[in-house]
Amino acid sequence: MDKKITIEKSKYSKSWPWLMAWRDSRKSRGKLLLFIASISLGIAAMVGITSFRENLLDEIDKQAKGLVGSDVRVKGSKDLPDSLLASFRSMSADFSQERYFASMVMFQKSGGTRLVQVRALEGAYPYYGEIVSKPVEASTEFQSGRYALVDEKLMIQYDAQVGDSLNVGNLSFMITGAITQIPGQTDVSSSISPVVYIPYQYLDSTGLIKKGSRINYVHYFQFPEKPDTAKVWGKLASFTESKGFDVETVEEEKRETGEDFENLSNFLELVAFTALLLGCLGVASSIYVYARSKVQAVAVLRCLGMKARQAVSVYLIQVTLFGFIGALIGSILGLIIHMYLPAVVQDFLPIDLVPVPYWPALLVGVLIGVIISLLFGLLSLIGLRKISPLSAIRLGFGETKFQFDKALIPIVGGIILFIFLSVYWQIQSLGEALAFSGILIGAIVFLGAVGKGISWLTRKIIPNSLSYVWRQGFSNLYRPNNQTVILITALGLGTSFLATLYFMQDLLVQRVSLSAANDRPNTILFDIQSQQHEELKSLTSEYDLPIIQDVPVVTMRLLEVRGFTKDEAYNDTTISISDWAYSREYRVTYRDSLIDSETIVEGEWAGEVRNDSIFISIAEGFKDNLDIELGDELVFNVQGAIIKTYVGSFRKIDWRRVQTNFLVLFPEGVLEQAPQFHVLVTRIDEMMTSARYQQAVVKKFPNVSIIDLELILKTLEDVLGKVAFVIQFMAFFSIGTGVIVMISSIILSKFQRVQENVLLRTLGASKKQLWTITIAEYFFLGSLGAISGIFLAGLFCTLLGQFLFEFTFVPNLGQIGIVFISVTAMSVFIGLLNSRSVVRQSPMEVLRREG
Repeated sequence: MDKKITIEKSKYSKSWPWLMAWRDSRKSRGKLLLFIASISLGIAAMVGITSFRENLLDEIDKQAKGLVGSDVRVKGSKDLPDSLLASFRSMSADFSQERYFASMVMFQKSGGTRLVQVRALEGAYPYYGEIVSKPVEASTEFQSGRYALVDEKLMIQYDAQVGDSLNVGNLSFMITGAITQIPGQTDVSSSISPVVYIPYQYLDSTGLIKKGSRINYVHYFQFPEKPDTAKVWGKLASFTESKGFDVETVEEEKRETGEDFENLSNFLELVAFTALLLGCLGVASSIYVYARSKVQAVAVLRCLGMKARQAVSVYLIQVTLFGFIGALIGSILGLIIHMYLPAVVQDFLPIDLVPVPYWPALLVGVLIGVIISLLFGLLSLIGLRKISPLSAIRLGFGETKFQFDKALIPIVGGIILFIFLSVYWQIQSLGEALAFSGILIGAIVFLGAVGKGISWLTRKIIPNSLSYVWRQGFSNLYRPNNQTVILITALGLGTSFLATLYFMQDLLVQRVSLSAANDRPNTILFDIQSQQHEELKSLTSEYDLPIIQDVPVVTMRLLEVRGFTKDEAYNDTTISISDWAYSREYRVTYRDSLIDSETIVEGEWAGEVRNDSIFISIAEGFKDNLDIELGDELVFNVQGAIIKTYVGSFRKIDWRRVQTNFLVLFPEGVLEQAPQFHVLVTRIDEMMTSARYQQAVVKKFPNVSIIDLELILKTLEDVLGKVAFVIQFMAFFSIGTGVIVMISSIILSKFQRVQENVLLRTLGASKKQLWTITIAEYFFLGSLGAISGIFLAGLFCTLLGQFLFEFTFVPNLGQIGIVFISVTAMSVFIGLLNSRSVVRQSPMEVLRREG
């Protein structure tokens, strides 16, 4: 009787895939290390920036009172009325007052002059934090006499010492200390607007407070700790703000400062995420090539009875394990970066930031690293499910392309969702997260399409007349195991980021530089009183300087718009007139013609009064703020005189021009007799002439302020240099990750190129020919990646110029050439460096090893 033969189903222990994954990785750890490197830098950047953000927000919360220097700060363009001041003082334990404004000062020893921010202070401010000075006691003792505190960098610039004399208006003050830190001030802001403190009691004697002078009035209040049970404070603050003053509390300052620097940290985090995304590309490419090399091994395992999903699980375990290692290394590196990052951005911080490890960032970094490994690993490994056991016995069968798997759809969806959630977690804005994710995904899709298109196009258009070695090099762009898509994507994304930074930084500096070029004005004098006007013009002529513009300026306030007062407009919800349009002080001019920076876009300009009706011209951008159309009525209070006007035209103004531009323009015949001051615009070509002229103006007219465009340009370059350093520091992670991705792709493909080069050497190819083939391939890859990245950078710069900086981006061919040559040369260099061992090996050595 025949016995029934049963074949037992192969059983695998749960630990077998782990053991198999470990054993199989022994020969592949060098390749998997590249995978680790691809992910580490991106995770490091993200963890470092996240730790920095949390550390910064925590310190802002702790040091918020030190940023304000008091419990409440009340600011306005006019003095606080006695009744309101009495109300605030009745609730506070102490108060201080300050007046600050822009004015010229002169260092007597050197004769140097500079436009600074003069602050006249009275009281014990700051109540929290301190004005840090050298010597320390100077910050509290300068109010005891005719002393001044001067910004330390300003003193260094003009070679001033403690004990020297400084002219502020009509008075001379002895410098008693150098300021190194003021509550709420950053190093960058002190470079732009250096501060000089003088005692409040001497302000009137300086003679700097003139009609039309722009003065800022500030009161600082220290409140007792007891709560306001009667809610009097809220009513007082609201009423004060309705009168045109800003009432700022510690909580408001904390929120506003946090928002400002959260935007900075969000930007840096997005830069870090770009590096992480490049790392993801590296993971995808590394695992793809790695998976292709495992086709034969999977086929053998399938012959032995292993299921497809079990084969995938073996390599997925490897990817997850090495992803965890890479993420852990990156997270630890990120914490180290965080220790040094505050020093990199200290110039932009108003507080002293001591780095403290933020452990949740490390945990999140590890988690994200593992998720990236799983998602991008599955993208390549899922194709192993379609490997047939026949691949083990049919030569070349394993080289066939992976078949499409429906499981790719949820994997790709998961990757897109991961990108969006990662961005949203960093910037906490749904709209911005969608926009940034869309731009990133769009850029990657574009670059991937370019890579695919190049592969297809190269196959079609390589001319037969081209020499063999160059045809062989170009054919590597579409042959099996080509790296065209991944390298063009990685190079293009990294190039676009760095090129955008490079182009925008240079353009911002050039915009100001061009203003000072040729015969354009570079010096502006303002706050010139009417009685000083002719005398100052004569002084300017004595120095043979041109008077390019001589403009009268009249200050006024807006009373009514279309018949609505401020209170009526505020209470009527159908009216959309901005509150500040009523509260602000307008500085306007009058003339009979337009200047070259103005163009009428609607209506017409009449430079004189017609039929006793005054038709004025309004800046185009101000139209929506006033909610007005042509012919609408505007009523102004010109220092006590009520003037009714009508909107006659709207002007487009080029605000970038170095000349006087105004929101409101009056015709002649209306404001000539109104109290006014003048602005004079000239050009000074020589530095020594500029110094002598400024000294003469400050000595004779101490209330007149001078804007030196050359000095502004230098300051702007310094500030942009600091900004660029911070961005370049972060850009290192993007370009570094891009280079690692490129190196890993080249190294992994090198193992696939060995047999090909052996065949070429056997057929008689020389080393020189092999080098030429390599150069051709990587020159083409590098140049295409550079061109794609430069194209995206141009697109990004155009969008930034159009919507953020309001200028048209014009490509600089010299800069484009530098970027193109740098990226292409780097590609060829890395390609040659990693191809040395392939080219130098003899055919017999390889054949013996393979055999």
